[in-house]
Formats: sequence, C-alpha cells, structure tokens
Amino acid sequence: MLRGVLRVTSVLVVAWVLLVAGAAEGRAFGSVRPVPGPVVRGFDPPAQDWLPGHRGVDLAAPVGSRVRAAASGRVSVAQVIAGRGVVTIVHGELRTTYEPVRASVRVGQRVDAGDVIGTVEAGHCAAGCLHFGLKRGDEYLDPLGGSDVRLLPGSAVALARRLAAERAAALAAGGFEGSGSGVLLNPVGGPITSPFGRRFHPIFHEWRLHAGVDLRASCGTPIRAAADGVVRSVSYDSSGGHRLVIAHAGGLATHYLHALRRYQVRKGQRVKRGQVVGLVGSTGWSTGCHLHLGVTVNGRHVDPARYL
Repeated sequence: MLRGVLRVTSVLVVAWVLLVAGAAEGRAFGSVRPVPGPVVRGFDPPAQDWLPGHRGVDLAAPVGSRVRAAASGRVSVAQVIAGRGVVTIVHGELRTTYEPVRASVRVGQRVDAGDVIGTVEAGHCAAGCLHFGLKRGDEYLDPLGGSDVRLLPGSAVALARRLAAERAAALAAGGFEGSGSGVLLNPVGGPITSPFGRRFHPIFHEWRLHAGVDLRASCGTPIRAAADGVVRSVSYDSSGGHRLVIAHAGGLATHYLHALRRYQVRKGQRVKRGQVVGLVGSTGWSTGCHLHLGVTVNGRHVDPARYL
C-alpha cells in the first residue's frame, strides 16, 4: 500500500514537473513587470554558490516609483534587512524578491499580479533602480529569462487532494521509515513525518512543493552530518530559519533547516559523516521542533528518502 502511494505520488510529481518544464523558454516570470524601466544589469549567477555574482536583475526606476507584484502570491517578507527595504512574495515553490523597496504590504497578505507592493527607495543604483530576484528553493533563477512555470489545471486539484489523503493515511499507519540506498546517514535518526513532494502547506494553507523530508526529533536533538563533505554555507532566513548546506562528492549536497541556533560549523570546514553540526529546533516557518532535510544533485532537489 505504502509503496503504491509513493509510486502514484511520484507520477503526480513527474507530471507536474513536465507541465512546469513545458513553458516557453525565454519568457519572463509572471504576467507583470515590477517596474517598466529597462534592464541596467542582467542576471549573472556565480558558478558556485559562495562566489560573487548577480543573482537577479536590476531594472531602471526613479526613486519613488511604484513597484508591482510580478504574479499572484503571499507576502512572506516586508521589512528592512541590513539597512535595505525588502519585499518577498511566495508563488507556490517559487518566490520573488524586490529591493530596495518601501513596503506598502504586510507579511501574510495575499496579492494579485500587478498589485502595488511599495515604492523604490534610494541606495541600489546611483540613478535609481529595482533589484528583482527569483528563487526556487536555494536555486537562483533569471526572472526575465524563463521561469518555466505554468499553473496546474483545475482537474488536478481532486487528484492532489486524494493523494494527500492516502499519504496521510500511510503516515498514520506508521510513517515513512525510509528504505533508500543508505548513502546518507539519517541526521537525527527519526522517521519521516512529511515526505518529499507536493503538499498542503501547514502554515500558508496552499499547495506547494515540499523540497525535502521532515524528520521527527525533539528540540535539542543533535544534528549529524549525513556524509563526509565541506560546509558550503551557514545562514539564517525567514523560511528555513537556521540553515546549513554541506557539499559532498558527486555534485550531491545536503540541506539542514530550522536548527535551534547557529550551527556549530563554519563555511569551508570539512566535516565527517556522523559529526554533530547543530541542534534540532523550530526556527523559521515551522510548526514545531523537527529537522527538514533536503538533498540536491547538481543543484536540483531530489527525494532524500532515496538516499537514507
């Protein structure tokens, strides 16, 4: 039964990915350009996450110009960060960022494409401009060069709800203990309580891609490195809370979210499989103590259960 549910869920995810990948290449994200001005600096992502680069586009806009939401979504950030006004809008598995902006919206507010979310502030370009960014998980995308996004048809809703009910029943029957390859150590030793794939978000109450697995663990449980590797980044953000990324051989990386406090390792440090790197917490968008474990291969999110 459980494996059947997983197979069906995988089919839905693959079908969704094919729908997403089928969008026309080169098309800007969303239906509205945040400001009408031309591009003054294009998208130029670094070859590696830690190297310098330009992780978005700069659009010419005089200070005081109105900034509009590129697509419908929910505001997740509307505050001053490091002296600069930032607005972030979540659109399913994607999120757009706008800065420097004096926000006229609040966190949690739903906005439609074209809604005014604030005005351009000074501080980014000498003549005034808006930095417009787009991300999928930890991956930066070109907001003007092809987001490859399409909405699911209405007919998919019933199927998604049925699969969610089947998955909930499987979890109630014992959870997803994981029967993967064993390449990675389970960082906290707990069972999977929310698997990889589309799910109804427990905080924002909308369908999103869950780009990892949630592992059951109480607050303060040691988090251990899943494999030998090098710490790529140690950071904090409003969604993942305290976040750690470790790079491993073969283009594989593990992502650890929601730690109790800053991780016990630093960027560039080599770590061993089983080494304690932090403590389980509930920082960021979280409803309780647990570890969110993500796995990427060459920058693409994959199901961690296949590796545990």
